[in-house]
Amino acid sequence: MWRSVPNPRKRTSHRLVVEELGQAIVGGEFSAGDTLPGDAELAARFNVSRTVLREAMKTLAAKGLVVARARIGTRVMPQANWNLFDGDVLAWHFSAGVDEVFLRHVSEVRLALEPYAAGLAARRAADADIAQMMRLAVAMGDAGHSPQSLALADLEFHLRLLEASLNPFMQTVGSLIEAALMGVFRLSNQAADDAEIDRVAVAHIRIVEQIRLRNEDGARSAMEHVIRVGQERLIANLAMSSRT
Repeated sequence: MWRSVPNPRKRTSHRLVVEELGQAIVGGEFSAGDTLPGDAELAARFNVSRTVLREAMKTLAAKGLVVARARIGTRVMPQANWNLFDGDVLAWHFSAGVDEVFLRHVSEVRLALEPYAAGLAARRAADADIAQMMRLAVAMGDAGHSPQSLALADLEFHLRLLEASLNPFMQTVGSLIEAALMGVFRLSNQAADDAEIDRVAVAHIRIVEQIRLRNEDGARSAMEHVIRVGQERLIANLAMSSRT
């Protein structure tokens, strides 16, 4: 049976079809080259109109997951065609289950982008942006964070930093950062303890301090440290969950 991830947002019919089929493809229930069931079958399965179904297929095609061919049907594309920077595609990967190799690939992309964004923020960020980032970093140290609330606070900080780089291309990778940080929550089954909360807050405060000093190298180094430590903790959580 096709699985879906609980989503607090109210899902439209279009969104439901996209999520169910997207997760089925990424999760391997349909392999590359497979032809999806016909429009009539899918419309009946999801209880939607053919118009909604066609729009959903267009969305999946834009993400690189499928391609429609006249008189052939809609075929699943190889993973190499998928847009892995798409937030939905990454979220579906985490839902289907990821391994250490996948997590390291995500971290490698973050290491290629976010430290440089931190350096740009050190060069360009307005004082108001720096003050906002410091408030967010300090708030990450609030007692009582759950893994989810800490991941959300972490996400807000990193998205704000991408904005502070004043590079619109950097802002477009926000979906990658969101999926990676939400993946931390998915793989964190235990409550965040005070020591971990303090560690995360201090590490992010250090990034902002380097940005405030306009130290580009220092900001890049501090961001790289955060990503590398986060990667190793995430891999450790994955190993722990696989043993339980």
